[in-house]
Amino acid sequence: MQDIKTIRNELNDLRKKIRYHNKKYYNDDSPEISDHEYDQLMQRLKQIESEYPEFITSTSPTQLVGGKAKRTAGKLVPHDVPMLSLQDVFTREEVADFVNSMIDKLDSPEFVVEEKIDGLSLALRYVDGILTQAITRGDGINQGEDVTENARVINDVVEELIDKLNYFEIRGEVYMTRKNFELVNARQELLDLKIFANPRNCAAGSLRQLDSRIVRERNLSMFVFNLQKVDGINLESHSAAYEFMKRNGIKVIHNYKICKTANEVLAAIDEIGKTRGDLEYDIDGAVVKINSFDQREQLGATSKFPRWAIAYKYPPEEKATILRKIELSVGRTGRITPTAIFDPIYLCGTKVERATLHNQDFIDELDIRIGDTIIVYKSGEIIPKIKAVDKSKRPKDSKAYKFGENCPACGQKIERLDNAVDYRCVNPNCPAQIENHIINFAGRTAMDIKGLGAIAIHNLIEKNFLKSIVDIYKLKNFRQELIDAGILGKDKNTDKILLAIEESKKNDPAKLLTGFGIFGIGSAAARELMKNFGSIDKIAKATEEELIAVPDLGEISVKQIKNFFNDEINLKMLAELKNLGVEFNGQCVMGNGQLTGKTFALTGTLENFTRDEAKKLIEDHGGKVTGSVSKKTDFVIAGENPGSKLQKANELNIKILNEEEFKNLMKI
Repeated sequence: MQDIKTIRNELNDLRKKIRYHNKKYYNDDSPEISDHEYDQLMQRLKQIESEYPEFITSTSPTQLVGGKAKRTAGKLVPHDVPMLSLQDVFTREEVADFVNSMIDKLDSPEFVVEEKIDGLSLALRYVDGILTQAITRGDGINQGEDVTENARVINDVVEELIDKLNYFEIRGEVYMTRKNFELVNARQELLDLKIFANPRNCAAGSLRQLDSRIVRERNLSMFVFNLQKVDGINLESHSAAYEFMKRNGIKVIHNYKICKTANEVLAAIDEIGKTRGDLEYDIDGAVVKINSFDQREQLGATSKFPRWAIAYKYPPEEKATILRKIELSVGRTGRITPTAIFDPIYLCGTKVERATLHNQDFIDELDIRIGDTIIVYKSGEIIPKIKAVDKSKRPKDSKAYKFGENCPACGQKIERLDNAVDYRCVNPNCPAQIENHIINFAGRTAMDIKGLGAIAIHNLIEKNFLKSIVDIYKLKNFRQELIDAGILGKDKNTDKILLAIEESKKNDPAKLLTGFGIFGIGSAAARELMKNFGSIDKIAKATEEELIAVPDLGEISVKQIKNFFNDEINLKMLAELKNLGVEFNGQCVMGNGQLTGKTFALTGTLENFTRDEAKKLIEDHGGKVTGSVSKKTDFVIAGENPGSKLQKANELNIKILNEEEFKNLMKI
């Protein structure tokens, strides 16, 4: 038997881990472990607390619901009806026990079995048949976030009911289809933005956006799964409520089954399990709930769960197969990603023959080799993962797998920078990266070519007008072809963009240097380099000793600069740009220099400036903007909904400016 101290230590450790992962899942929309791994932690905590109930505390994760409501998309509003979570069960025996206990307690109960959608809970409130408010789960008990404007742009959200009830509140799950998820992530990678881990994270992050246009672009969907409260009609059961909702155009969980015995419930769960791989969205289990509202009222709820429902979590499905090859691909940012190609297997009803291997470290950790028997699984998510290697079946002539030295797309050297997990191709002319490279070059923080956005660049590349950044300045030679093809619009818009391209030749060379996309060289570093050397040519000829003397340039950045300017392809590109009239000379414009030597950090949302605009304004006046707060920071500019930087600034007694104080400082 364990001693009390050991038990307390394990309890504290489990609670700490679960709180951390709750925050990552509910508040940050970026979980770090799978649902199955989380469930195992929670099951162990529940087991200990059941054996030692004297150690249960009111703040234990087993006693709380959901996450903390955030002021991201809107104001916080109180719940009319608590948005509780469901009691999870993991075995068929637990399901049968629940059903049989309900049969013992209630008079001929009916059970509804339906899919448990993996998304973000949302309550919709209708007054006199009109949608008035949409609220996230928040803390589940007291309050959630008002995301009404974002909910209005979800196609499945009905704004006006046929039946004008006095009050009608329903609860559903906002989700993203796997197809739309892939489209969003493709766009995120194209713009060098954060890649979402799974559709649930993407849906949750989208719904909490401040800009409803982003929500509309991401094509969210919604299923309604519960009637929360109604005034104006008598609905006696869950199934009756579903029928009423369907008559009013509301999309409810489809293919639900009404059952009366444990065997019928288990059969319905099995049927959902067999079809989950064929669905266009992710589910993370099956829900079993009492159909009658009167019987639900009779059973009531604990502080966390309704007593009238459970959620059955499917066990992770895993199978063994043979790894036949490892395929390396190059992302639009140059990251080398290995993919396992293996003999086809079926998981959750779908054929699987590929899975990501993440990076060289992951391959080394599992010691994965071509020819190995690998264990592939799906745990709640549709994305297949490799769990382990069965080394007892390893071929005798197997060899450890290494990436090699050259990019699979362009053949140039790949590099792994210090403290990084990924290998990257640092050749900016690599064909796999060219679209992202040109988008960066034309973007606001670099050459800022108005009108030449991501969609236009994609179409220009697709039609073979662009193969490198040099080709941007040759587009004027194809004016009529561009107009005929309609890629940049009609005559007027095409001419407007071509003029913006010509005007960009006169830009401060620091913008050009930023646009080259040298790893680690952003706008601030580019400005410092131009301030110290005065021309692109002099930077190209600078020694490592001269470069390292530039403020805030480290050894890694210096190495990347030298590699860039020593590359023959890049030297040819520079010569072409110069011949085309792009400005290479001139000290970096520093405004009136009133902020020279001052370091700023930005946090929260500013009303009158974007983050990039505020940063540029500071840099134009000689200041510097950093991504973190330290003792070297002089000012923190805090907008609405500030983050952890504000707390850090207070701890370090750093001057905090609101937007008005910032404008006064800049005399604008």
